[in-house]
Formats: sequence, structure tokens, C-alpha cells
Amino acid sequence: MRTAVSTLRLLEPRNLAEALRMLRDEPEAVPLAGATDLYVALNAGGPGPRQFVNLWRLAPLRRITMPGDALSIGALATYTALIRSRLVQRRIPMLARAAQEVGGMQIQNRGTLGGNIANASPAGDTLPVLAVAEAMVVLRSAGDERRVPFGSFYTGYRRSARRPDELITAVEIPPIEGIQWFRKVGTRAAQSVSKVVMAAVRAPRPRVAVGSVAPTVLRLYHTEAALAAGRSIEEATQALESEIHPIDDPRSTATYRRMVATNLLRRFWSDTARG
Repeated sequence: MRTAVSTLRLLEPRNLAEALRMLRDEPEAVPLAGATDLYVALNAGGPGPRQFVNLWRLAPLRRITMPGDALSIGALATYTALIRSRLVQRRIPMLARAAQEVGGMQIQNRGTLGGNIANASPAGDTLPVLAVAEAMVVLRSAGDERRVPFGSFYTGYRRSARRPDELITAVEIPPIEGIQWFRKVGTRAAQSVSKVVMAAVRAPRPRVAVGSVAPTVLRLYHTEAALAAGRSIEEATQALESEIHPIDDPRSTATYRRMVATNLLRRFWSDTARG
């Protein structure tokens, strides 16, 4: 049964400071931006939040800038903005590639990077990219600002280090050395939730992260160590298999996900061998 919209309350802050005060003073309120995930939940019905803080009009959170060595991407930057940004294309093209794989044009125009992070789904297409980029998540409350390494941001399935009174305001991405690589495997080429999604960087210190094979996106440190030590790709895939924990669900099986993840690792290493 669908949720009745008349039972919901929408708060409309005029600026970021007001939005942060609303989250502080209204502990049940949930931040809302593109609403691409929210509408799915409302259509499904059932219990859920009834009060929301609409962030969509907070234009400063859409900025993509490079104030220093790090690339700063505002939490309200849409997937379309990521695809079109010259800064993103130049500094982290695998993020632009991931954004192209998210839904259709309508979702890309409304969905935001901050929303993908906050949703905390292990199938989030941008999350493996941010993991191997070793991004920093910028969190703000009415009285404070802090930065959390992306690798420490998720604490469990659909859980993160963000407090209810905090907003994700930006993601900071340091320079990335090496060849960037991204692949998503879904039911079809677009507009589907990933069965397995992988991002990687080939460098003297390889980095590999994968989604949809555990309760959270996984950075594969043992696999990276095997690759860095010059071990065979077979040994590296064995390390990968020991690190991932896929499950059976309506979208796929654990066996299939395990097979795809190992094949993607082989594909990454083969594709990037050519430089």
C-alpha cells in the first residue's frame, strides 16, 4: 500500500544554516534532495520517516571546485553535473563513467552524489569509485564541521557515521595517480541496480573496491596487496574470493556475484596492462 502524501511534512530551508538548525531542532526530520530513492520507498508503503528537510534549493551545495589539490564536489551535484563537469572528467573520469550508469536521464538529472552516499546501499554505483579514490566525506551540523575518510564512513548495512543532525555537504577527492577503471554488471546496460560494481586504480599501489557483494561497499586490501606484490592474477582472485561475502537475493545469486567479481578483477588487470 502506497504512503499517503498528505501525512508527510516538508520543511523548506532558505539556506544551509537554516537547514542545519532544522535538523538540530527536529530530530525526526530526514534530509531530502533528489528524492529518487524516497519515492521508491513511499510507493512501497510501510513505516518510514514522515518529516523531511528539502535541500534541493541550496545551490551552494551543487558546486564542483578545486580550491587546492583536492577536488571538492558538493553533495547536491547531480549525476548529470558529474558527467558534464570538466573537472570531474579530468581528475576522476571513473566517477563520470559511474554517473552515466545510474538510471536514465530523469534519474541522472535529479539524483545526487550526496544522496547516493547517504542512502548507504552496497549497490550504490558511485561508492566503489569514492572508496578507491580515498575520498573524504565532509559533514556539517549547526555547530560543527568534520571530515570522515570514506573507508570509515559506513558502519554496517544501510548505516553510516553521519549523525541525524548532520548533513553531507561535500566530498573531497585527492589527486589520483594511475589508470582508473570502472565496470558495472546489471540486468541490462542502464536503469538497473548493479549485481556487481567495481572500481579500481592501477598504480604501484593498486586499489580495488567492489559493491553488491557485502553489507557495505568493500575495499579489497588483501587483493590489492597480492597485485602490488606481483603475484599472479589467479592468486589475486583467490584473495578477492576470501574478502567478499555475496548473498542470494531477488536480483542475483551469491554464486553468480562471486563469479562476476573475479571476472571483473581479471578484466581490470588485463585492460590496464596496455596502459
